[in-house]
Parts: sequence; structure tokens; C-alpha cells
Amino acid sequence: MTMDIKTYNMIAPEGLAVFPPAMYRINQTDKPDALLIRSQDMHKTHFGTSVLAIARAGAGVNNIPLVEASSNGTVVFNTPGSNANAVKELIVAMLVIATRPIFSSITWARKLNGADVSLQTEKGKNHFAGTELKGKTIGVIGLGAVGSRVARAAADMGMHVIGYDPYISVEHAWRLSNDIPRAGELAEVLRSSDYVTIHIPYTEKNKDLITATELQQIKKGAILLNYSRWGIVNEDAVVAALDNGQIKQYVTDFSSSKFIKRDDVIVTPHIGGTTIEAEVCGAKMAAQTLRKYLETGNIVNSVNFPTVEMEFASALRLTLIHRNVPNMVGRITTILAQEEVNIDNMINRSRDQIAYTMIDVAAIPAEKLKNLQAALLAIPEVIRVRALQK
Repeated sequence: MTMDIKTYNMIAPEGLAVFPPAMYRINQTDKPDALLIRSQDMHKTHFGTSVLAIARAGAGVNNIPLVEASSNGTVVFNTPGSNANAVKELIVAMLVIATRPIFSSITWARKLNGADVSLQTEKGKNHFAGTELKGKTIGVIGLGAVGSRVARAAADMGMHVIGYDPYISVEHAWRLSNDIPRAGELAEVLRSSDYVTIHIPYTEKNKDLITATELQQIKKGAILLNYSRWGIVNEDAVVAALDNGQIKQYVTDFSSSKFIKRDDVIVTPHIGGTTIEAEVCGAKMAAQTLRKYLETGNIVNSVNFPTVEMEFASALRLTLIHRNVPNMVGRITTILAQEEVNIDNMINRSRDQIAYTMIDVAAIPAEKLKNLQAALLAIPEVIRVRALQK
């Protein structure tokens, strides 16, 4: 499959700000090479074999059928960290709102009338005394792009921070202050924290991470915040914990009929990453990620394929998506040798059942390249072959 890499077709949903490089021609087409999406549900959408990549402007990809995409040879990207600051700022705001009666005081003040409004305010303010965050303990579950920022912001406000993330990356670990201790188990965070805030991705393993069992371990009267993903916190367990006073308040970005009418629950309508800056950042990052993959074959920030990067220094690059089975590299290089193609550079990486191989070679005549691609595609385990010209 040969393509002119400067004329890729890309579909972006209506209303999504896209900032493609000037060299791109962005066409609305029935056979796109790439999709740039935000929250669109792709599970009922047949995106076809023409789609080389899907970029989600955001972190969560539960709206994309990853198994189908992998089987199709479609690389799925997300944009981790693009809305992290927006979510962090909202968490800081919700911590304050959950701690001080801001809304009720505003509602009360709006009802004042008469010439002595100022005097009434002074007399009534004692009804709205709150507490301070300084000196309180906050447990941060998940220390990735958002959680690490929340931990630092909380520490800057004078809170004692306990972090928990058994899967923390080296990159995010370096970003954390040495003053922020990390718990070895979830129960330690729950027992010690006045506030618990969750910042982990949704996976089958993380589904119902917080259930009745965990809420029985939580410090009595704690405030629980979930601005991560729906499904990580069991709703029935939260209702029971609120009813029996185990937790004082639940603050979440995910609406539910079980919560929406409760005075001890604050629900925001999934606005964690909804800022102008975050939407622009996510769209830019998604477009740039797609450009990198379409032009060079390099894969960064994929959720279903391995990270693979290699300098594009030769005239031609072959990329192969194939099943992760033994002797694939040998079978691929044997075909190249039979076609008398010398390999300048090569890299192979795998992730679960999928593997990705990039091979740089010198320029090959068009007819010979066509035959080579056909021979590579004839390997039963090969899903997709691309030829990229430098």
C-alpha cells in the first residue's frame, strides 16, 4: 500500500478545534486515513480498513473499540496530560467548595434586602463558618499526569499528602516532590485521609476499585472525590456509606440518578477537562500525534500498540503490523533478502497480541516495491503493510 504522505484524509467531528500542520489537506471523506475524535462513541461505528489511526483528544478511550481497532491494524492514540491542569484546578476548587459552605452563603446573601444589608451580612456570617484545608490529610489515588499535579497543589496549600499508585511511571515519579510519601497499599491511604481523590484510568482491573469493603476502611467523616472515570467507584456502596455516616460527602464529575438529589453529594456534569485551553491543547496534541505516525510510522502515546520510535534516515520505510508470534522477524527479513533488499535499520516491538516492525531501506523501484508489499502481506499473520517515502 503506497501513499502520498502529504495528502492524508482526516475526519474531525463537528465542533472539535483541529490544528493540523499547513502541509495537510484535511478532507471530509467516506474513506478517511485518520479520525480525530473527542467523546464520540465509536463502538457502533464501522470505521473501515482505510483508517490507519484514531486519535482521541483526551485521556480516556473507553469510547473506542480497542480490540476491533487492533485487529484492523488501526493504531489508537490518546493525549495524556493535555487536560491535566484543567482537572487539577477543578479539584482544588471542589476541595474548597466541599469544605466551606460557599454556595449556601451566596444563596443566603442574594435574599438580603433593605438599607442595612451590610449589617445583616455581619450578623449572619457566623452561620457559614467552614474549615480550612491546611493541615488536613489528602490521599491521592493515582499519581499520573493529573494526580501528581493535584498532590503538588495540595501540598502547596499546606495539606499533608499521601500518594498511592502501584503503577506509577518513572517520569511521573521524578515529578513528585520527595516530601510526598507514597503508601504501599490502598487501605493505608483510606485509613489516614480526610479527603480521598481518585485519578486513575478505567480498566477492567480498576472497575469498582472503591466498594463497600474499601469504604469500611475509610476514615470516618472523610470526603471522597471521583474526577477520574465512572465505574471506578461503586455507586451503591457510596450511597450506603453516606447513609451510615462513614463518609461525609461525595464529590464527582459523573451524574447518576442515585446522587443528583442528595445534599451530601456534589455532582458536576463531566467538566473536568472542559476548558478552552485544554480542548485546544488536546486537539493540537492529537493532530501532531497523527502527523507523526502518518509521516514516519513512529508510535507514541498509543493505547493498543507498543511505543516504537526510530530516526527516519533512509529513502524508504516499511512498517508492518502483525500478530505477535515467534519467528515473524525472520520471515519478514527472509522475504526482503529474496527480493535483494538491503536493510539499513530495523526495530521491532510488541504489546500483548500485536507486534510492530519498522524497516528502513534504500529507494526501491515502484514495481519491485509493489511485489515486495504483496509478498509481505501474503504472510498470514501480517495485518497491514505501509511504505513511507522520506
